[in-house]
Amino acid sequence: MIRAADKKDFTFIYSLYMHPEINPYLLYEVMDATAFQPEFDALLARDILYVYEGDDGQAAGMFKFIPYTHRSDHVAYVGGLAIAPDRQGKGYGLRMMREIIELGNALHILRIELSTAVNNEKAIGLYERAGFQKEGVLRKYTHLKKENIFLDEVLMAYIYP
Repeated sequence: MIRAADKKDFTFIYSLYMHPEINPYLLYEVMDATAFQPEFDALLARDILYVYEGDDGQAAGMFKFIPYTHRSDHVAYVGGLAIAPDRQGKGYGLRMMREIIELGNALHILRIELSTAVNNEKAIGLYERAGFQKEGVLRKYTHLKKENIFLDEVLMAYIYP
């Protein structure tokens, strides 16, 4: 089940964003909890941050769902997708993706976009199983400042039938 994130989700969200295996694929550089708090508060204020709960009611994943506006108001961007490391490989990712697609449908979205590092084969495979298709490569799109490395990202989209 997906639900809007709230203040009590801080520890869970922070742990995913800063996890050493997950962080290179997400937006924020590694930072301490005090520095992350304003970022978290801003995401909550925009009503774009969601938590995915497993059948046991425990938080299993997170994502941002960002509807576009004006002539692109039929499109939404999904970012910050992550499944907790102890929940990976158990089907939570695909179930979360299916619920994201249902959310988009309920909001009358016709297209969902996302991007991920071209070397994130696990995520690309998940997105393809959920019905997303590759549309192109964004060259040198993400900059990992600490390592001074640029990553190419693959742009993918789900277009509702």
